[in-house]
This record gives sequence, structure tokens and C-alpha cells, in this order.
Amino acid sequence: MTIRVLIVDDQEMVRAGFGALLNAQPDIEVVGQAGDGAQAITAAAELRPDVILMDVRMPVMDGLAAAREILSVADAPRVIMLTTFDLDDYVYAALRAGASGFLLKHSTPDELAGAVRVVAAGDALLAPSVTRRLVEDFTRAQPASTIAPDQLTPRETDVLRLVARGLSNRQIAAELVVAEQTVKSHVSSILTKLDLRDRAQAVVYAYESGVVVPGPRH
Repeated sequence: MTIRVLIVDDQEMVRAGFGALLNAQPDIEVVGQAGDGAQAITAAAELRPDVILMDVRMPVMDGLAAAREILSVADAPRVIMLTTFDLDDYVYAALRAGASGFLLKHSTPDELAGAVRVVAAGDALLAPSVTRRLVEDFTRAQPASTIAPDQLTPRETDVLRLVARGLSNRQIAAELVVAEQTVKSHVSSILTKLDLRDRAQAVVYAYESGVVVPGPRH
């Protein structure tokens, strides 16, 4: 199935470049572009993309405000925030708003296409080192979920800790010596019990609830 993508960035050259790279992929189609957050909201409603690449900093309405509004409706598309640096004070708030992760603007074509496929499949795009830095650096507001972590079984708590470290289902399966399908079932149960949208919110929840405590920097 073709993944429908909307590109949102105030720089026309960025939109054109990303569009050309993604349209060259056999399983990805760029269905539209927008130059600011307000245009993105309109385009998302009209075009119903599967994935939105959303710049963080834009005139008229920034990417964070646009993401909040777009992600507030049922059957919302997945949103990847585009950033220039790997530590951006908007990114953590975007994850809490429901974005599925972030991508650096200087990413390679393979990384760009891979990111679109990852979030379209329902996974999160989170590098462990950057996730830790985000959590350490920014003031914590209310948790992504108000449900206490004691609702989880001990094994689900183990899986949540490994998700928060940025491990994939395959890596978690190897770590716990279980089948990958078992990990998928645990992740699904975690999201359901904690009323979380996806793995990105699960990572935020794990740190905010104290299931994972940020360690020292390296």
C-alpha cells in the first residue's frame, strides 16, 4: 500500500527536495505541501495523508501548534517533526502532543524514507540518546497519561523500560529472550492499559511516571 505524505516547511527548497526524494520511492507518494502550520491543518483535512513531515519553526503558525490541532481528531495522520538540531525545545512538547518522533533535516534519503515507513507502520522514531536528553532538559508538565504504572504486569514494565531506551521489538525480544510477537502483544497491552497513542507517548510516560529514571550523560 502506498504511503501518502504531506510535507510542511516554510522553505520551498526543503519541500521540493524532500518531495523529490520521497516520490522516487515506489511505496511513497507526496500528496501535498504546505508552507506554515495553518496551511498544514487545512491540507491535512483535505488530503488525509498517512504521514506528515512537519517543520518545527514556521511563520503564521508553528509546527507544534499545528501538530496539536491535527492530532486532536480521530484517525489522525502520523506526524514527524523536522528539526535542524538534535535537541530542540519544541520536540519534547511535540512528542507529548502525540507526534510520532522527529527527523533531522540533514538526514540521508534512506533515513528520510525509512522514517516515513517506520511511523506509517505505527512505530516511533526516537533515538535513545536524544530521548534521554530531551527528558533531562525540559520541564515536565502533566504526564502523557494519568494512569498509574502499577496497572502494568512486571513483564510489561520491563518491556516499557526497554521501549523507553529506544529498542525495537526485535531488540527487546532478544534482551528478554522471548518471541518478537510476544513483545508486540506486551506493547499493545501497555498502550491500551495506559491509554497511550503510540510508542512515542509510551517513552514520554515512562520517564514522567518514574518507570525510567534518566541516567548520567555520556
